[in-house]
Amino acid sequence: MSSNALFLLQPASCYVTCAGYEIHYMDWQPTAEPVATVIAWHGLARTGRDMDALAQFLVAQGYRVICPDTLGRGLSQWSRNSSEEYQLRFYARLARELMDALALSQVHWVGTSMGGAIGTVCASGLFEPDLKRRILTLTLNDNAPELAEAALARIKGYAGRPPVFDTVAELEAFFRAAYKPYGWLSDVEWRKLTETSTRRTDDGRITPHYDPRMIEQFTEHDNDYLLWDHYDALQLPVLLLRGEASDLVLKPVAEQMMQRGPGAQGLLTWLEVPGCGHAPALNVSAHFEAIQSHLHLA
Repeated sequence: MSSNALFLLQPASCYVTCAGYEIHYMDWQPTAEPVATVIAWHGLARTGRDMDALAQFLVAQGYRVICPDTLGRGLSQWSRNSSEEYQLRFYARLARELMDALALSQVHWVGTSMGGAIGTVCASGLFEPDLKRRILTLTLNDNAPELAEAALARIKGYAGRPPVFDTVAELEAFFRAAYKPYGWLSDVEWRKLTETSTRRTDDGRITPHYDPRMIEQFTEHDNDYLLWDHYDALQLPVLLLRGEASDLVLKPVAEQMMQRGPGAQGLLTWLEVPGCGHAPALNVSAHFEAIQSHLHLA
């Protein structure tokens, strides 16, 4: 299918109740019976629409692709108990209930940053035992079981205090600077990234579309992203896509991953992604092809 034809594929915008909350997701369906289903989960302060380009590619290959908005992001409800629910354990519950609601017995998981951490704790089965057998492969897009403290401090610095602007154009300029490490995006993609993650404040100004309280994952749950126990419990093929300039996933950590858990079992593939830091945008053919090859391992 040509690249122009990909843009003719339109997903369904859907809502489902998980753990008592309305959760939004985009459902990309192929024209024929899907060969398999992929859950593509976004990063910390982002939305499921970040996965549009990857979903367009995969659905053209016959996959169904589900792209959720995490609780407190995008069009999903915000938490009523932020200090307890903005954490990986609760996100794993949301993932299980989403899969149950959609009758998904087995899926592939692609996760960017936080989405990769959610996939790790789901696939380990330590929080949700039923999910260990239901996730076939795991792709970690610039995520690891141990993250660099300096990068975490940088992310907490901007995510906990979302900026407010008068215009969408100003917010787009902010996103272009903040997310420059994503690598190459076209002007059209930058505008879509902005428009799909924007909301108005009470006074009519513009701000990113997430609950600022989601940063309580860091303030109320020390070491929520220290996941070696979960990583060591993984028994499935894992693909690590590391931005070559990533300040979040350091090379010594990736090297340690090669010696532990799925790495020690020969189940880990580590690929450096040129021209990117944290995190590759998953929007060009090299990204697509690496992920598609990994899906074929199951």
